[in-house]
Amino acid sequence: MQDNHNLRELILLVTVTLSAKCQNEKFGTLSLAEAEFLKGWIRAVQEVGSFDYTDEESLRTAEEHIDQCITSIKTSHPSLRDIKAKPRRGLSGAVVSALDIGIPVITVLKDAVEIVGAVPFMKPILGAVLVMSQAARQTQSNYEGMLALSTTAGEFALSIVERCSTLQVLPKNLDGAVKKLESRLRAIALRCQEMSEKNFISCFFQTTGFKEELDDLRRTLDSAIQEFQNTNLIDIQDGLEQIVEALHRTAGNVEWVRLDGLPRHPDTSGKLAEYLVQSRTSDVEHICDWIERSNELLLCIHGTAGVGKSTLASHLAKELRASGRLAGSIFLGTFPTDTSGAETIIKMLAHEIGSIHPKLRPKILEAMQQCHGTSLETHLQKYILAPLRSLNQPYPLIIIVDALDEWRDHATFLSALSHLNSNTSVLKLIGTSRLNPVASHLPGIHKVSVRPYLLSPVSMGVIKQYFEKHLESVPWVDGRRAHSADIDKLAELSGGLPIWAATVIALLSYQFSTLPPHEVLTNIVGSRLQVGGGSGSDALRDLYENALKRLFTTPDTQRQFRLYFGAIIALQASLPISDFSKLTGISTHLVNQIQAVLPALYTRPLPQGSAEKMMVHPATAVFHLSLIEHVQAAAETGTPFGISAPESHSTLALSCLEQLPTLPSPSPNPDSQLRAIQQYAVKYWLLHVSKGTSRSKKAWSQTKHCSALQTISASTQRRWAILFHSTLMPGDDSLELKADDGLGTILAKLAHQLDKSGGNQWGLQVACLEVAVRIDDSDAEAWTDLGRCYYAQGERVGGIQMRQEALAAFRRALHLQPESHPNHAASLDRVAYALGSCYQLNGDQATLGEMISHSRKALTHCLAPHPDRNIYLTTLANALEDLYQHNGDLQTLEEVVSLCRERLGLCPAPHPNRAAALNNLANALQALHAHEEKGNIDALNEAISLHYEALALHPTPHLDRSLALHNLAVTLDELYHSNNDENALHKAISLYHQALALRPPPHPLRSSTLYNLALSLESRYKRDGEISTLKESISLHREALGLWPSPHPNRPHSLRNFAGALLSHFEKTREVGDLDEAISLRRELLVLNTPGRRYRRVDLKDALHLLKIRREVTKDEGDCGEIDDLEKELAGLRTL
Repeated sequence: MQDNHNLRELILLVTVTLSAKCQNEKFGTLSLAEAEFLKGWIRAVQEVGSFDYTDEESLRTAEEHIDQCITSIKTSHPSLRDIKAKPRRGLSGAVVSALDIGIPVITVLKDAVEIVGAVPFMKPILGAVLVMSQAARQTQSNYEGMLALSTTAGEFALSIVERCSTLQVLPKNLDGAVKKLESRLRAIALRCQEMSEKNFISCFFQTTGFKEELDDLRRTLDSAIQEFQNTNLIDIQDGLEQIVEALHRTAGNVEWVRLDGLPRHPDTSGKLAEYLVQSRTSDVEHICDWIERSNELLLCIHGTAGVGKSTLASHLAKELRASGRLAGSIFLGTFPTDTSGAETIIKMLAHEIGSIHPKLRPKILEAMQQCHGTSLETHLQKYILAPLRSLNQPYPLIIIVDALDEWRDHATFLSALSHLNSNTSVLKLIGTSRLNPVASHLPGIHKVSVRPYLLSPVSMGVIKQYFEKHLESVPWVDGRRAHSADIDKLAELSGGLPIWAATVIALLSYQFSTLPPHEVLTNIVGSRLQVGGGSGSDALRDLYENALKRLFTTPDTQRQFRLYFGAIIALQASLPISDFSKLTGISTHLVNQIQAVLPALYTRPLPQGSAEKMMVHPATAVFHLSLIEHVQAAAETGTPFGISAPESHSTLALSCLEQLPTLPSPSPNPDSQLRAIQQYAVKYWLLHVSKGTSRSKKAWSQTKHCSALQTISASTQRRWAILFHSTLMPGDDSLELKADDGLGTILAKLAHQLDKSGGNQWGLQVACLEVAVRIDDSDAEAWTDLGRCYYAQGERVGGIQMRQEALAAFRRALHLQPESHPNHAASLDRVAYALGSCYQLNGDQATLGEMISHSRKALTHCLAPHPDRNIYLTTLANALEDLYQHNGDLQTLEEVVSLCRERLGLCPAPHPNRAAALNNLANALQALHAHEEKGNIDALNEAISLHYEALALHPTPHLDRSLALHNLAVTLDELYHSNNDENALHKAISLYHQALALRPPPHPLRSSTLYNLALSLESRYKRDGEISTLKESISLHREALGLWPSPHPNRPHSLRNFAGALLSHFEKTREVGDLDEAISLRRELLVLNTPGRRYRRVDLKDALHLLKIRREVTKDEGDCGEIDDLEKELAGLRTL
């Protein structure tokens, strides 16, 4: 209803009335009439808010009610009858701010002049306010602070206008007071203008000074307003501000309580390493330049472990927040993310955004109501993009996501991010990763507009500065201190890794070391010299190993370290020391002793406080990931500090199981009646069992976990299940347990509940099923559900591991469903499908061969008229199509056509799968046409006929109509190229236009339609020579290229054809700008298509051709050097 004119007029009338009442006398205690008026206002607002606006009838009733309110107010206040139904008329800036309807202050002032008539002497003041407002729109930093400055000045100016318009005679001293105010406002405005002209890099490095200057301007403005107020000309401003402040305070408190329903980012204060001033100046300049100038959505900072990525990310977050450019930040390496899916992280980011930008909380609260059960793309749109867009800032805000590659669900998140590629004017992201996301093919990254940035080790000078500063705080003994030669050697040995340097300082500062600091220093330097120096990860590994040997010197203390550190690696949430001791079997005094020793290796210090000292935290909250990975890798080499994470999970699992019999009966608020250790056991015992035991029936039957579960009574199992369900899905009462449900059945039901809840609890869902198949290894249905769960996750996150897990589960289900079993064919098909998924990633022909074999077997067990035969036909056809792509064998392709025909015959109209069957057969026939050297026109015509039928099955507004239009256009375009049928080309272009209209941004398939339509328009231009056709083609090429950022596999094709279209335009118009742009595209293509790759020779020739044309046209010899280089490379290729 926010755009409903009647509703906005109601708001206008009420607020103008209130403003008038406040002007009648000094704002103080309300009269009885005024109190009744305000009560009526509040009642009207409550009534308007009570309607159900999703129902048309209720909406009509609401509109009628609003009309009645307007009539009533106009009747009781005749002076308002002539105010037009135009939102904003007569509203003071303060009330506008309170209503948060986003109206620029200048618009308010213009409306005020319209209402009260021109006030000539106010024009200079309005001019100064206008300059301030424009500066706010142009600034690269602290937009909200500068906007608040201009808004305050505008509100005060509006108050003067409103007040003066009611006076019969203006005070004598008004002219002088206005001139003095105008002079001071003009000085403020000019300073704002100067500040707004600074570029972002300058603002970033002067954040503190910029903010201090804004604060100084605010004090100057307050002083000017106060001085003017002292003339007693304005007596309503304070009253209005009191109203506004009260409205904001009340609304803010309510919003904050509701916002806390979202997941919160754990407190990272003190957990991230100190940023050494000026240690990364050039890197920060590069990042600022990217923020200011680039069009990419994501800057991915990558570098080796310990190089300082998280520290830099923390520094960026701090400075960007101070300059008003931070939307939110999340540090994935500071808390366990095993059970945190993409949806959880998006909500966590939304909570951060709402905390930093309070005015966005209403939008985020709307998202909380609208996003349940919706896609990740919708979550990003509603929780992130829509709130940030509503700020209407002149620059994009930045989201920082640290340790992307360490998060299991990063591929799902990245894939969803791709829908924001075209919104870089609103937001950009900075992420960190250990590997180059493009070169390492980080799953999901190819869909995102990304620029990788390598973070190199810091310079030796920076490391020396770090040591010089922090060695001062080391508690040296007997005057034995580090010398400059020691600092030089430490800097050399660090390999430029800040984490190495930080760990050395921690070891030297450790108060309970058996060796004095100077001897520790000698050992560190000496041990490195003995192994011949080294740097990077090797240096870090050796430092950790030597440090652990010094801290834990005996076999007994080393065993205690393994128990403790293994436990915190497996730990999923912080626990009090007493509860941690019960779970691990490590006595509290030993826990305290180990926690007193390990700060020597802390790189993420915990917040200070007595409560924190009594807690044990997951390893990721305290230690650098490189140390955690080192001790786990050491388990394979047999070193005294090697830790097996599965063993640690196994230990915690047993202790959690021991807690289950102690659980109380469920209540409406389960957390309130459970101790911390019970809460932990309820939520995580499944996870620890699944990660700490084997699926093997024999191995499982011999575990203590198996015995423990067998002793847990049915009533205890049900009690735990209800507590588990209410903990993860509060308010959901859909879990139905029967009296005879065994634990395996209960776990399957819980997995189903987690799956349908949309709560993003994949880790616990798969844990339910993993334990279920251990309890009953012969339950084929549980194995099938487990396979489906892994397969779905594999589709979300990419990578082959999840698909292999799915394949293993499906194979087990197949083993349990032999040929005589009614589900044997379905089980064969699932194995075949999982094999096909693995083949798409590993390209292994043996895997494809096995897929084909299983698909053929499924078909033999599923003869017509079996209802599922068409599904198995599709699986086999897809497998054979993959084989054809590999071997190009016509017989294989003909079998694909045959299978697709049979499937279509099994899907007569109105079968729900007929459209898909039509499309698959048409695609196979198109491939048959393309296979033959002269083309198979009969196959192509049949494909066109099938696509026409498929289109008829997708009338407007069918969701798949755009796909049907696009596919038909492709075949008609192909017909044109086969027989030069001009009508086919015109039809193809028309269909592409229709498909494009149904694929508005950010539709994921818009780019392909843009590209194909651009090519078809080029074909038409070659026939008719119409320059308008070519111009449209160029426009479409440009948009398509923007949607295929590097390293998208289609970008090279787009670059080639876009450059070709520009060349055609140049040949028609002789506009050198076209030539320049085409050369730029060809240069990028040569960067992407590196020497030795396919089409390199063709791209060289085309780039060379363009450069020679430009030289000839412009007579500029500036390209000669590049021309010579390209000719030399091309000549070298010709000799091969």
